[in-house]
Amino acid sequence: MIEPDIIEQTNDKAAASLRADYDALGEYLDRRGIDIATVKHKVASYGIAVPSWGVGTGGTRFARFPGAGEPRDVFDKLDDCGVIHRLTAATPSVSLHIPWDAQPAADLNSKAEEVGLAFDAMNSNTFQDQPDQAHSYKFGSLSHTDAATRRQAVDHNIACIELGRQIGSKALTIWVGDGSNFPGQTNFTRQFGRYLDAAAQVYDALPDDWTLLSEHKMYEPAFYSTVVQDWGTNLLIAQQLGDKAKCLVDLGHHAPNVNIEMIVARLTQFGKLGGFHFNDSKYGDDDLDTGSIDPYRLFLVFNELVEAEADPDFDPMHMLDQSHNVTDPIESLMISATEVQRAYAQALLVDRAALAGFQDDNDALMATTTLKRGFRTDVEPILAMARLEAGAAIDPVATYRASGYRARVANERPAVSGAGGGIV
Repeated sequence: MIEPDIIEQTNDKAAASLRADYDALGEYLDRRGIDIATVKHKVASYGIAVPSWGVGTGGTRFARFPGAGEPRDVFDKLDDCGVIHRLTAATPSVSLHIPWDAQPAADLNSKAEEVGLAFDAMNSNTFQDQPDQAHSYKFGSLSHTDAATRRQAVDHNIACIELGRQIGSKALTIWVGDGSNFPGQTNFTRQFGRYLDAAAQVYDALPDDWTLLSEHKMYEPAFYSTVVQDWGTNLLIAQQLGDKAKCLVDLGHHAPNVNIEMIVARLTQFGKLGGFHFNDSKYGDDDLDTGSIDPYRLFLVFNELVEAEADPDFDPMHMLDQSHNVTDPIESLMISATEVQRAYAQALLVDRAALAGFQDDNDALMATTTLKRGFRTDVEPILAMARLEAGAAIDPVATYRASGYRARVANERPAVSGAGGGIV
C-alpha cells in the first residue's frame, strides 16, 4: 500500500495553493448562486467501481506488451485497487470477473477488508472457453443451439451469483459474445429466443435485492450480427425479464457519433438504466481512458444523470472498464476515476431552471450556452479538496510516483510473458 507519510508530504507542498484556488472558485460560484461546499459533498460521496481486470496490462488482437509488476492473481489485483482508492478516495469498490477472480469467499472478504474495499457487480465469462469446461462457447453460450452448452452457461452465471452473495455484491453483469460472422449462419429470431430463455433462468436465480445488468455491444467477436447488439435489444431484454433486470451502458459499445446521452435519457425515462462502464472511444470499442477523447460527451451524459437525480429511487451503478496498453494501469484508472467525478461536478453547476426556461422558449443558443458554462468551469479545486479532506492525495499520480509502488511490486511479482494476443 501507500505509506501515509508519502501522502502527507506531497499534500503539504500543494495544500496552500489548493486552498487559495478553492476559495477563489467558491467566491465565483457564489456569485452564480452555487454553494461550493454542497457540490464538494456530492462529489466526495460519488463512488466509481474499478474493474479487477483493469489493473493488468491490456493488449490488441495482435500482441500484448506486459508491464512491470503485473498482478499475479485477484489478491494482487485487490492490492492495486486499494492503492487507487487510497490516493483518490473515489473508488470504494471492485468489480470481479469470474472465473478469472474465483477464490473462496472468506479469502476475498478478508483481503477486501485489509485494503479497505467492497465488492461491486459480479461479471460472468461465457465469451471464452476455460480448461475444465465440457462444452465450447465458440458458437455461442446463452444462445447456443446446443441445450447442454446453454445449461453450462446458465450454471456459470448462477455460480457467479452465489459467490457474489457471499462477498456482498448486489448485481450480476452479463455480456455475451454470441452472434454470427456470416449471413445465414444463424436464425436471428430463434437465436434471440434461446438467449431470452437462458437469461430468464439466470434471472430466476437472483436474490430479491439483486439487479441483473445486461450489456450490449455492437460487434466483436461476432462481426456480422450480435445477439445483444444495441440499446433497443438491451431494453427488450430488461423488459422481458422483469423489474430486477436493467440495462448497462458501456460508453464504447456504440457506433461512432451515436447520441449516447439520449440513450441514457431514454433508459432513465422508462426505469431501465442500471449502470455504466466508463471508458472512451475513437473508432469503436476502444476501451480508452475515460474522458481522453471526448470529455464533453462524458459531461453530456452526466447532464442527463444529474437531471434524473430528482428521483430518489434513481441509483445506477458506475464502473470503469478500460484496457491500458501503453500506460501504468493504476495511473490511468486514477485519472479516469477523477474524470468521472469532474464530469459529475461540472454537471452539478448547470443552472437547471435557466436551462429549462430556454428549452421551453426554444432558445437553442442560450440553452447550449448554459450547458457549456458548466462544462467550461474548472472544478479541479473541488475534486482536489474532496480528496484532501478524505485523507487522499491532492495529486494522485504525483503521489503514486513518489511512493515507488510500481517498482516495489515489480520486485515482488514475477515478470509476465507477452506471448499471445487478445484484449483482457
